Amino acid sequence: MALTEVRVPDIGDFKDVEVIEVLVQAGDSIQAEDALITLESDKAVLEIPAPMAGVVREMKISQGDRVSAGSLLLLLEPAADTPSPTPIPTDPVVAAAPSSPAPSTSHTPVTPTPPPIPANHTGSGSAPPVPAIEHEAFKRAYAPPSVRKFARELGVDLSKVSGSGRKQRITRADVQGFVKDTLRFGSATSGSAQGGPGIPPLPETDFSQWGEIETTPLSRINQLTGEFLHRNWLNIPHVTQFDAADITEMEAFRQALNAEQGPSGGPKITPLVFIMKAVTACLQTYPRFNSALSTDGKNLIRRHYFHIGIAVDTADGLVVPVIRDVDRKSLRQLSEELQQVSGKAREKKLRPADMQGGCFSISSLGGIGGTRFTPIVNAPEVAILGVSRSTMQPVWNGDSFEPRLMLPLALSYDHRVIDGADGARFTTLLSQLLGDIRRLLL
Repeated sequence: MALTEVRVPDIGDFKDVEVIEVLVQAGDSIQAEDALITLESDKAVLEIPAPMAGVVREMKISQGDRVSAGSLLLLLEPAADTPSPTPIPTDPVVAAAPSSPAPSTSHTPVTPTPPPIPANHTGSGSAPPVPAIEHEAFKRAYAPPSVRKFARELGVDLSKVSGSGRKQRITRADVQGFVKDTLRFGSATSGSAQGGPGIPPLPETDFSQWGEIETTPLSRINQLTGEFLHRNWLNIPHVTQFDAADITEMEAFRQALNAEQGPSGGPKITPLVFIMKAVTACLQTYPRFNSALSTDGKNLIRRHYFHIGIAVDTADGLVVPVIRDVDRKSLRQLSEELQQVSGKAREKKLRPADMQGGCFSISSLGGIGGTRFTPIVNAPEVAILGVSRSTMQPVWNGDSFEPRLMLPLALSYDHRVIDGADGARFTTLLSQLLGDIRRLLL
């Protein structure tokens, strides 16, 4: 049977639109109206559906390409019962992008609320009650039409689902994961003010009864970070090991390097790049810290690369860009790259790929203050280092006290993977490396 060219239909005024998802591949059997690709313009997200059923024989575009009306998408072998190979004109399905949500004037419910479970229903084998859907928030959620339809069928409130797609777009897998978490943990959902398994939700409080209040929405980053940390705290048995490193010599060496390069010699070398190199050496010595636990908890996945996530404070919340191959880069290279990613983070120019693939994270509050804190593990990593402000302290040298610059360290780790003895070994080695940076050459 002759192959049919499937092209982008009339998409109105949209031209040169980026392909952000390719939903089919060569060899796939598809039905009419199945989504083929997803496009994203400055104002909308569009799904291009299949004009007919058949088998995809060859893809002509890939993710990241730009297309307009008439662009060739793929070659399709029509199904045997298709009356004509002539493509059926099909309108793309459009969803508003989160950057410019259109106000809704309709009060028609997005989906019927699932029937409530009777109050006297106590069967242990039953599914937990599904949280009520906030319809206006559902409309504003960043998800393509097919995912919205899927969520409606399951009774899932998209406003409570954390997106893992490009620009935190909600995917079908995210909805499935949300349902699995709900079944595991009961009605407590990620990102809500409710508790974990077996913990009753916090009661609603009317704060206006005691005085004037103001309610402001959390930024999207704040919401996603809250959901992520809430899930990690519930799923990971945390232990935190505290220590302090004598960085007196390291700091003197760092200041000498910066003085040598002068004001126009490139980015200043910060203590953080020394910590990154020392952490990488510790990961090489104790590879269990550079691993991930499989989702079933039965296997340990050991990484043979060293990508370090660095927490960056922005006006909209915390983000963690990843610096790759730290073991292969010099202090100056790391300083330059760290300056670049920090700038991109604060200018909201980080891509999802810039924040993925980390092996270990570092959260440094030394520039702000505080004596110590307990960071939450950045899953699927198994450990994270918290760094507080260094202070000059009297340290006994065997004969007398002398002033030394001490750096507080806090290593939080997943106790399913790492035991306390290894946690102490890690921080001990880290302190030794920071205390005598010549050890990094060994």
